[in-house]
Amino acid sequence: MSAADAGGTEAAVLRDRVVAKVPASTANLGPGFDTLGMALSLYEWIDLRPAAETTITLYGDNLEGVPRDKSNLVYEVAQAVFARAGREVPELAIGIRSDIPLTRGLGSSASAIVGALVAANALIGDPLSADTLFQMATALENHPDNVGASLFGGIVAAAWDGSRAEAVRFDPPAGLAALVAIPAFELSTKHARNVLPREVPLGDAVFNVAHGALLTAALATGRLDVLKHALRDRLHQPYRAALVPGMETILREAPDHGALGAVLSGAGPTLLLLAEAGAGRPGELERFVTEVMAAEGIAVSLRWLEPCLDGPEVRAISVHEPDYGREPHQVLAARGREVRA
Repeated sequence: MSAADAGGTEAAVLRDRVVAKVPASTANLGPGFDTLGMALSLYEWIDLRPAAETTITLYGDNLEGVPRDKSNLVYEVAQAVFARAGREVPELAIGIRSDIPLTRGLGSSASAIVGALVAANALIGDPLSADTLFQMATALENHPDNVGASLFGGIVAAAWDGSRAEAVRFDPPAGLAALVAIPAFELSTKHARNVLPREVPLGDAVFNVAHGALLTAALATGRLDVLKHALRDRLHQPYRAALVPGMETILREAPDHGALGAVLSGAGPTLLLLAEAGAGRPGELERFVTEVMAAEGIAVSLRWLEPCLDGPEVRAISVHEPDYGREPHQVLAARGREVRA
């Protein structure tokens, strides 16, 4: 536990600049609703500097509509860190770059929350522990799967009882690749949750408990052959299918075209198709997804990604260093690579 967490004192640190690079995440993985998450090789950068007046600079094409004032999520989360640590840094120069599309089911808000938490904590000398940051992130996001994956990397199995979150992280199976099919429309998490029933039949609940346990064991032990069956869900995907035309066909038939299985990524609308790198039929799988969605009148963007094993990469930069004036994504390059099955 850090000194600040324990109520102790330590020398006040205020760094000149901190840049954090945070991975995207996919949540649920089918039956693991609000429980399972996996980090992906797509990134968001959060850049914080103490300033005389708060400014917010947005980089890239995925941040349309993001506030440029103190209502910005990154500013609010950073201030929560300072308050928790007993520090005051009221004005910040904030830079945000994101390669993660907003409201598409790839954890853009979780990445922003985690990035703001770790960057703000680093700016004042890292007084808060990783567990404290995880608890704060979960409370802000209201579920631990996306934030857990972005904070710890790899795959996380997590639970939150409304007061405390716990997470167990493990490495994804070697050779696992992910094709993300990103439709050209947004779907808010709130809307996607509103279509879910408050109660489900006992049989469906048992089905999900069984398949969630099977999926976790399969991923932890590398049993890729089990994924076709383990990825099935009755708790949320059937109710959200109407929100993503073509989804039911893709989830049902993807294994016939070279995938290990397919799920709705988070609340959607992105679809996640898992495959074995170097052993699948990537061209056939891409054509299948594109044609199914085109038949519904929906254009999709396809990207092959790999699981990201690490959580945030953080760098503190002195005003005297040559990199101080560089943009966030130049300070910390996106080292993850795109892969093909």
